[in-house]
Amino acid sequence: MGALCVLAASVLWGTTGTAATFAPDVGPLAIGAVAMGLGGLLQALVAASQIARHAARLRAQRGTVLLGAVAVAVYPLAFYSSMHLAGVAVGTVVSLGTAPLASALIERVMDRRRLTRRWMLAAALGLLGTVLLCVAEAADGGGPSSVADTLLGVSLGLVAAATYALYSWAAHRLITREIPSRAAMGSVFGLGGLLLLPVLLATGAPLISSWSNAAVGTYMALVPMFAGYVLFGWGLAHVPASTATTLTLLEPAVAAVLAVLVVGERLPATGWTGIALIITCLAVLTSPPGATRRRRGRGRGQGAGDDAAREDLVRPGA
Repeated sequence: MGALCVLAASVLWGTTGTAATFAPDVGPLAIGAVAMGLGGLLQALVAASQIARHAARLRAQRGTVLLGAVAVAVYPLAFYSSMHLAGVAVGTVVSLGTAPLASALIERVMDRRRLTRRWMLAAALGLLGTVLLCVAEAADGGGPSSVADTLLGVSLGLVAAATYALYSWAAHRLITREIPSRAAMGSVFGLGGLLLLPVLLATGAPLISSWSNAAVGTYMALVPMFAGYVLFGWGLAHVPASTATTLTLLEPAVAAVLAVLVVGERLPATGWTGIALIITCLAVLTSPPGATRRRRGRGRGQGAGDDAAREDLVRPGA
């Protein structure tokens, strides 16, 4: 169920780039600030009672909460700017495609988590798929200015990937410290939303200039950000952050398909091959391991390879 929640969140997130194209007068900073800012504040409001109930534990983990909140504030500004400069598909692919590697490095350094062979295989397939998607889209851009924009967009995508991995790790760490997912997500995203309010006030005037712009902003805050991150929080209660960020590789595939079907972007055969590899990555990561019975016979802690990967998928760990 944890994996399914993360996959459902990924589908919702995959619609954000396409939705943003319906408000062309609204800049990427305003889109990011309204989506994550209002969505985060709404999460905090809904979780207010749980946040108050677990305030002592949250104060004890205030460093993790603050780190996650800063990452939440930086992420949407980098993410939507990346899509604005490099295109919906490339921006999403780079931002989400490299996040599992960043997440694994964070867990390796901070939590001393061992990387399983199964995760490494899935991550390799997903990374190759995202690279093919990125190459396909960049090759279709053409022109010196578009190349410069793409490079800047890719750089901002890497910033988005690092901050996405960081707040995912922070939320998972709070959950493993016996803080309910709603309280953990509400505190991190609520504080991050407060940090985004000055950006929204400075750049958000176009959001109220027309009904269509207001509708896009409302959709972004309520559906992908609020509902999506509620699902993501439930998922983080059952899977590690590295597994969750790898599962969200579904988002670039959804975003790329929507960019082709709705926005009108072109995707060569190389890009479709990348999508197929991403789907294969998800299948490897979520399929039941064949060594489950052997693991039961050996006892806890004796399994290797797929057995260790199965533990990653069914229980949180540090």
